Amino acid sequence: MSEKNKLLYELMLRKGYPEEFSRLICAEMNTDFTAEKMMHYVSGPKKRLEDVADEMVAIKDLRDRLVNKHISEHANRSINNLYRNINEE
Repeated sequence: MSEKNKLLYELMLRKGYPEEFSRLICAEMNTDFTAEKMMHYVSGPKKRLEDVADEMVAIKDLRDRLVNKHISEHANRSINNLYRNINEE
């Protein structure tokens, strides 16, 4: 468990979320990015468990979209470099 993940877990317990639910959420929010987003969400007024679970899915979707964007950008740069090198020869 990362430091941010531990902080999220402790915050959720302090806010009164069930221990098992908090553990499951923290298991899914396993990067600093996702843990910070979830900490921001749960730091306000207490939300229903369903709302927290929905936010977890939304955060994971955002993370996946960002990862895919970075992969696509890297692939584009690689192809462009390949074409550039072929044209220079």
